[in-house]
Amino acid sequence: MYRVMLLPADADTRELRRALWAARVGHRITEESEGQLLWLADPGQHEALLDVVGRWQRGEPLPVDAPRRHSMSAGALPSVLRQAPLTAATLGLCLLVFAAMAVFGDMVIALLAIVPLGISSAGTLSVGSLPDVLASGQVWRLLSPAFLHFGWMHLVFNMLWLWYFGRQVEALQGSRRLLVIVLAAGIGANLAQYAAGTALFGGMSGVDFALLGYVWLMSRRAPGSGFFVPQMLVVFMLGWMLFTMTDMAAAVGFGNVANEAHLGGLVVGLALGWYHSRGARR
Repeated sequence: MYRVMLLPADADTRELRRALWAARVGHRITEESEGQLLWLADPGQHEALLDVVGRWQRGEPLPVDAPRRHSMSAGALPSVLRQAPLTAATLGLCLLVFAAMAVFGDMVIALLAIVPLGISSAGTLSVGSLPDVLASGQVWRLLSPAFLHFGWMHLVFNMLWLWYFGRQVEALQGSRRLLVIVLAAGIGANLAQYAAGTALFGGMSGVDFALLGYVWLMSRRAPGSGFFVPQMLVVFMLGWMLFTMTDMAAAVGFGNVANEAHLGGLVVGLALGWYHSRGARR
């Protein structure tokens, strides 16, 4: 979200909101101590927003019906990618790894797992150790399990939340901040899962829960920062995390879940959100 202008605190903005949504201008209005702050989702719609606001301020008739839906313009997708290049790159890398797993199978998993995996001469699974991994310089293994996904549903849901939260962080605070969250949460979630005694795991869900915690805490502690997450979405995701920790989840086929990675990622996201929201509040 991008700050646009401050509106009077006592202004009735209901008609303005309806007109902006009718014009398909993504926006948000937050209540601040000095007035109502208008935010814009896509900077490419700045002129359209100013036109509607100007007509609203002059008391002119405003559009209340949404225009006929058109197909996405040729420049729409590049515009979205320019706003969130790291989010798009991370999502693309997950898709690429998933495709490589379909072609090369276990070879990709063995290469990207947190420790080397293989089959011993006795036919049992051989598992390397993390100290040996670090001593040999294979530091990418601390992060790489986050890019492994073991099914379409696993991939789709993780990419959905990555796209939803990642774009918001990148648009409001830049790619560097998102990179810090992805690295810290990815490594933190993987180490938490490994510490629980699991060597074969994967998924971007630890990062997703970190982004959830970060965005939620920023929206609560620094409401003027522009971050927003529906409260019911927070309840749903935390409820899902708790549900997968129970025996009931295993009984209905959701037992093989990296619960420690989810919790580890959430803790990292909350810690980063608490730290950065202090500066946003000041």
